[in-house]
Amino acid sequence: MNRGKLIWTGVALVAITLLLLPFALSYAGTAWVRIANFAMLYVLLALGLNIVVGFAGLLDLGYIAFYAVGAYTYALLASPQFGLHLPFWVILPIGAAVAALFGVMLGAPTLKLRGDYLAIVTLGFGEIVRIFLNNLSQPVNITRGPQGIAGIDPVRVGSVDFSRSDSLLGVVFSGPMKYYYLLLLLLLAIVLVNVRLQNSRIGRAWEAIREDEVAARAMGIDTTGMKLLAFAMGASFGGVAGGMFAAIQGFISPESFVLVESVMVVSMVVLGGMGNVAGVILGALLLAFVPEILRWTVEPVQQALFGKMLVEPEVIRMLIFGLALVLVMLFRPAGLLPSAVRKRELTHDRST
Repeated sequence: MNRGKLIWTGVALVAITLLLLPFALSYAGTAWVRIANFAMLYVLLALGLNIVVGFAGLLDLGYIAFYAVGAYTYALLASPQFGLHLPFWVILPIGAAVAALFGVMLGAPTLKLRGDYLAIVTLGFGEIVRIFLNNLSQPVNITRGPQGIAGIDPVRVGSVDFSRSDSLLGVVFSGPMKYYYLLLLLLLAIVLVNVRLQNSRIGRAWEAIREDEVAARAMGIDTTGMKLLAFAMGASFGGVAGGMFAAIQGFISPESFVLVESVMVVSMVVLGGMGNVAGVILGALLLAFVPEILRWTVEPVQQALFGKMLVEPEVIRMLIFGLALVLVMLFRPAGLLPSAVRKRELTHDRST
């Protein structure tokens, strides 16, 4: 079998696996299908952050803010909060655009910052957005503060009666199985965009800025415009993921967008391999699924070995999780699937 046939055979097997995966997971309970949906949301977030961190080399520790912006945009336009019930296909682009605007707002004042200074500023930005949403209930109640927004419309495809929030016209996504396939379509589209960007003129410009910004500017690259574009595009993917999160959950509050979530997404990009789309997907899936697998196995193992609970499952889960990350960073510092550039850098460092 030649290489072309082998590649297409692999693609066909992956496609069949993805299509049949929710049915296999449903045998263990619908909870696992829901976990798969949230894993795909994390992949969307990681791919968006990879544009900023992996392609352009700009460390962003407040990325979860764009996730929050997309979620609240969806919630405000598709809930009883303002009496608006716009269709999903209208709200999702609006959420992406609003998140991109926030990305530009973050990128514009930080154009000259690099490294630790940029990380601190983006970290502060993420916390400012969360606190702002938490307090935007007075004097005008917009976000309902810590109470959150409930009654968010599910995704509805087809004809929609705007005067009725309970309209059953069209197809209503009411279960994790339907959301799985919708998320899969969005994920494939965003993966395609990432792959095209990586091999495009814009992607090469981002790579040049990441490696040496001064040299990139000397070569005629508009570093200011390219940085703002990276922040905006990365943020837009976060906005899409946030909109899907709000639709799936039906309820959001500021507690869903804490700093730990930003750290988790950064860890996914670093673990998988910054700048490599396949590596980022692998890292996101591992960090989404492995903690859940540990959550389900730690308690039964303790009961079987000791007949009682000696240590809380959450504590053991986090210890194992943290140890695994430390080991990966020690033995695979460039990630599990590093990009070709990172591989060359590591080879050069070892040879010198």
